[in-house]
Amino acid sequence: MYKHYMESRVTMTPEKSLTFLKEGNQRFINNLKINRDHFEMVNITSDSQFPFASILSCSDSRTSAELIFDQGLGDLFSVRLAGNVASMDAVASLEFSHKILGSKLIVVLGHTNCGAIKGACDQYNQYNLKYLLDQIAPAIEIEAETIEERNSTNTKFVENVAKINVQYQIQELVDKSSFLKTAIESRELGIIGAIYNVSSGKVEYFDMDIYTCDVLDTPLHFAN
Repeated sequence: MYKHYMESRVTMTPEKSLTFLKEGNQRFINNLKINRDHFEMVNITSDSQFPFASILSCSDSRTSAELIFDQGLGDLFSVRLAGNVASMDAVASLEFSHKILGSKLIVVLGHTNCGAIKGACDQYNQYNLKYLLDQIAPAIEIEAETIEERNSTNTKFVENVAKINVQYQIQELVDKSSFLKTAIESRELGIIGAIYNVSSGKVEYFDMDIYTCDVLDTPLHFAN
């Protein structure tokens, strides 16, 4: 990506950003990563940066966006919080990435077997984690498929909540930021939800219009 650094600022689009991410993940799962000169990339990005996409992902040690999407220094603006929650700090960071740095796409990236999701499902309330997990609780309330065993021992329930939580956090982003909402509606910025599978390395994207702001009304299906 960095070889196209200067022209990308002018020609980059949300659709092209998504294509770059999909191609990068395909390289990752096929173990065909681009051979980068990291020191050269340090020099190229030392004075400025142009991340073509922003990723709101979980802090989980298995979900490094640069690795998952096979990107280098300066390519991605990465915001990481346990449970990929759209806190006000995350919202402000993503506003910065679009307004100041020119990022064209936001991906809210959840993942399978997420400890934060499991903690929220079990209503873990010790220490300051309670305040973070409270931001996942609405996704648990929305999940209506599971009647019994609504806890972390139920794998299906946990995965359902993880998907709904991605959808909910996208809605939180656009509800909390009129700037991001306007940018999305004007098609200057795209937004999409996805789930990373920690077993396969594959990222699956929700089948949704990247310019949609009423995300909670979007069916939770993955694109083919």
